[in-house]
Amino acid sequence: MPPDPVSPGSPGDWLRHARADLALAQVEVSPQLLELLCFHAQQACEKSLKAVLVYFGVAVPKTHNLRALVDLISKYASVPMDIAGCAELTDYAVTTRYPGVYEPVTENEHREAVQTADQTIRWVETLVGAGMTP
Repeated sequence: MPPDPVSPGSPGDWLRHARADLALAQVEVSPQLLELLCFHAQQACEKSLKAVLVYFGVAVPKTHNLRALVDLISKYASVPMDIAGCAELTDYAVTTRYPGVYEPVTENEHREAVQTADQTIRWVETLVGAGMTP
């Protein structure tokens, strides 16, 4: 059975939350917490992509899989390759959020995750309209 869709809110609501996650991802802390900062970068991408789905009137699935969201959006809009690349952040949604066995996130990987999230939010803002900012 497919997961229940999330209550949609508005694209502006989703983008406001995405921007807040991006701000958290940009916080400068000790390297031990880079995994958690990358989680917020992933969340910024996820929420901004879900803003696009709401904009097009598509039920928002309960998923952290950014590839699935990009694939769904591509049915309604052309997704640039650099934005589609945000799917690489999916692993930060769960894998590195909890203690476990994984390679530590490097400062460079963190920087790239933040840049990807920022690019994704900017693309979504352009797509759904800048007038959505509260």
